[in-house]
Amino acid sequence: MKKQTAYPAFLLLLFVCSGWLQATDNWPHWRGPSHNGIVVSKTVPTTWSLSQNIKWKTPLPSWSAATPIIWGDRIFVTSPSKAEAKANASEEKPAGQEQGQRRRRASIDPGGPELFMYCISKKDGSILWKQLLDTKNEIHRKQNDATPSPVTDGKHVWIVTGTGIVAAFDMEGKQVWKKDLQKDYGAFGLNWGYASSPLLYQSSLIIEVLHGMNTDDPSYIISLDSLTGKVNWKQERPTDAQRESPDAYTTPVVLKHDGKTQIVISGADYVTGHDPETGKEIWRAAGLNPLNRPNYRIVGTPIINGEIIYAPTRKKPLLALKAGGTGDISESHLLWKYEGSGAPDVPSPICDGKYFYMVEDRGLVTCLDARTGAVIYEVQATREGIVSASPIIANGKMYILNENGIMTIVATGPEFKILGTNELDGTYTLASPAVSGSQLFIRTSSHLYCIEE
Repeated sequence: MKKQTAYPAFLLLLFVCSGWLQATDNWPHWRGPSHNGIVVSKTVPTTWSLSQNIKWKTPLPSWSAATPIIWGDRIFVTSPSKAEAKANASEEKPAGQEQGQRRRRASIDPGGPELFMYCISKKDGSILWKQLLDTKNEIHRKQNDATPSPVTDGKHVWIVTGTGIVAAFDMEGKQVWKKDLQKDYGAFGLNWGYASSPLLYQSSLIIEVLHGMNTDDPSYIISLDSLTGKVNWKQERPTDAQRESPDAYTTPVVLKHDGKTQIVISGADYVTGHDPETGKEIWRAAGLNPLNRPNYRIVGTPIINGEIIYAPTRKKPLLALKAGGTGDISESHLLWKYEGSGAPDVPSPICDGKYFYMVEDRGLVTCLDARTGAVIYEVQATREGIVSASPIIANGKMYILNENGIMTIVATGPEFKILGTNELDGTYTLASPAVSGSQLFIRTSSHLYCIEE
């Protein structure tokens, strides 16, 4: 009898553990399975170099800010083709140089004209397939048109390019459908190119187009059937933001409140909550641009922590809003705001539930109490260099990747402590890292690295 009762219990434990392991092996969205940069795995590497703990590395033709997306044995990355040779190519600086030089090089080198989706084996780094997405890649100061990250559910993978192409593929690389947002709804009018990643919600692909610097066309949110590309709904998102301030490079996130789901969109001076079935606006909060400045485009994506919505802007203020409410919740649902010197412009913040962390673009770290906004510590320096990638947190450690490909590992909690730094090839690095089980994936200009201790 004892063996009979223990046997199903063992199977149940095996089933639960297998499901947990499968969940931690996948990185289906640019900020991971929970859309917040939090990693479940307790075995993420902490030490590596070009000669240590590199399981494999795969050459890539050019640079991109898109995060590697992972499901099972497949990794999806986007990239332009290799840059075409120039007449004065002998004068161009090589890739492993100091930050300022590398930044200037990237600003004049968008990569080649073609945009590709690559599927790479997680086992050995071999390229399983690649598909051409478009042939109109351009440079937009600090990004090219391969910036948006893919999204996957393990059966299909979807991508939006900076040129407005939206495409769906099965896991073997067969194209399922393809659309052109600019052809259907007008040219993108952002000052620095389109960079928002899509959100997969149930059977819908939700895409935001918040723009206005170079167009009079209204901003909009659109929901496409993920299997057919058919339009479920399209909603305008009004704003009174001026000049460049209507532009946003953020990504939609999911909020679950009071048994219902909402889609949160940030940008163009407002944070808004939308019904995922219709796209209709449920609530709206102002305050992202209190001085009504004309250059307050927003890059950082909101973070959801339980009942709190954290909305970054162009450095400050950063707002913490209580979930719930309808209509204008600017004052009624404002919990706190941060207007200190440590708020970021480009990297999105991160929250472990108790503490709220911001990595400023120069690599300076600030920690706040997640519920009250009280400063725990402020403006602590990491390794010198510009940071554009958003941080991740794993097993009590925050991983901060700068544009030189240098990762600083910082202890989470109320005391700032650097646990280590690790370097790779020194090329221009914009993409946020991804994690699958015990493996860390970093995408630089030259390679995709699989790191495992």
